[in-house]
Amino acid sequence: MSVVDLAFAPASAPLVRLSGENLQQTDWCFMHSGDPTAYHPCFSERLLHEMKRAQEGVRRKIAADSGSESGIHHLVLASDASVFNLGGDLALFASLIRSGNRGRLLEYARLCVEVAYNFSRLYEDRVHSIAVVQGDALGGGFEAALCCHTIIAEEGCGMGFPEVLFDLFPGMGAYTFLTRRVTPIQAERMMLDARIYPVEELLRMGVVDQVVPRGEGLMAAREQIRKHQRIGNALRSMNAVRQACRPVSLDELLAVTTEWVDAAMRLGDRGLKTMERLIRAQQKRAGVA
Repeated sequence: MSVVDLAFAPASAPLVRLSGENLQQTDWCFMHSGDPTAYHPCFSERLLHEMKRAQEGVRRKIAADSGSESGIHHLVLASDASVFNLGGDLALFASLIRSGNRGRLLEYARLCVEVAYNFSRLYEDRVHSIAVVQGDALGGGFEAALCCHTIIAEEGCGMGFPEVLFDLFPGMGAYTFLTRRVTPIQAERMMLDARIYPVEELLRMGVVDQVVPRGEGLMAAREQIRKHQRIGNALRSMNAVRQACRPVSLDELLAVTTEWVDAAMRLGDRGLKTMERLIRAQQKRAGVA
């Protein structure tokens, strides 16, 4: 296996570890590859930029192998941290909201949905994405898993949307992708109840595709990929059918996230203080100094 580390800046240790397996037409994208004691495992701007660069690299590789006989390509999203992802960069949110910087917040939100859209529609029908959730996935972390075609989760993990605790809603793809797995009414309830759902319950609901014992998530993904190699043409066709019947549109995602930005800019001091308390709780939970 060859490993290509994608650095955001020459002097910075990368936060994304990308490894490729040419024989299986698979790329593995690991978030939070830096020092876990000095890094909050959320969707920082730096992490998002690195992920977008990684996606563009995979897209170029697939484009160079665009013959008619090419099968399905797999893109696996996982994490090197003890959690999958704790969601949006709340410290950045609070700072931009308090300073009234709507433009910068909108840029961040657009970057989030572009990365999410790429996991869903990276290269038309050629890519099947798999999220391997080995720790909690909250807020934007849950959205990141949902935008993948298959979700494999390890036992004992939790997934949910805490945004309503500070009077906001998850606006980076939650509604678009969750309503492809549950009814719109159930999706709205999950987006507004602030519950952290055990993955075992999410499996019964149809939100998660497979739950495996602790430590076996990556192995389960490899087994899925092995099985998929025999039905690559069928998977490509299903990608096309899914998009024809229930299309995912970047314009739709951008419209929703623009509404999220407007809602965020309306937050008052009470909501911002709650957000800041949650920042401290998340940092403690992740073991960040």
